[in-house]
Amino acid sequence: MRGLSRSSLREVEERFNAVAGSADLGTLSDELFAIADLLDREHGLRRALSDPARLAELKARTVRALLEGKVSEATIATAEAAVSARWSRAGDLPDVLERLGVVAAAAEAESQGTLDEVEDELFRFSRVIAANADLRRALSDPAVPEEAKRQLLRDLLGGKVAPTSLRLITQVAVHSRGRSLETGLEEFGQLVAQQRQRFVAVVRSAVELTEQQKQRLATWLRTSYGRDVHLNVEVDPRVLGGFSVRIGDEIIDTTIVGRIEEVRRRLAG
Repeated sequence: MRGLSRSSLREVEERFNAVAGSADLGTLSDELFAIADLLDREHGLRRALSDPARLAELKARTVRALLEGKVSEATIATAEAAVSARWSRAGDLPDVLERLGVVAAAAEAESQGTLDEVEDELFRFSRVIAANADLRRALSDPAVPEEAKRQLLRDLLGGKVAPTSLRLITQVAVHSRGRSLETGLEEFGQLVAQQRQRFVAVVRSAVELTEQQKQRLATWLRTSYGRDVHLNVEVDPRVLGGFSVRIGDEIIDTTIVGRIEEVRRRLAG
């Protein structure tokens, strides 16, 4: 988000933080996801609630009238804050509500001591999706009913991953919001990592790293970036040797393939 929406996000986060402490975080997450999905479907409602020309108080009253008795008070308070804020584009409103749904889910996982597990499971499922074209098609096909996708994920993952992981994976699969599955899972993984104010590094190596190597790499990255770094390690024989690390848009490449490409670029230049 940029400009006006970025400052509005901070305002809504403050209200969210004020009410989330006493809320059922799993319920709060599910309800914020549901409101974001509603606004994605109902374009007229989304435009009305994000229209900067309409009074914030009127929009807040509209939301309360729509939601009261159907969702928790914490959810209503968060939604009121969101529609009262000013957004650069109408689509930022459901984006923020979904984002806070992820934050609520991550906070619940942290309270249950499963946050690391959730980070790992989101990444591992994205690798499963990347390697299984049939599964990707089944979860990405808009013609497949939502409940069928939910049931497929329950059958595949129920009892095998943390409840928060299943909640987040289901949100990405059932409500893609224009994203690929892999992109959605990566976005959610970044938000989960932010719950502990740390970066996520995607490491590609020709061979599996030992625990000692992972610890040394994590220590070096923490020293370099001044923040804890969670490692998602992907074994990829195509790198030939060495490893590469991606943190956001920054890439550290020590692979043989990377060196060859660098030589080619210099020769071409």
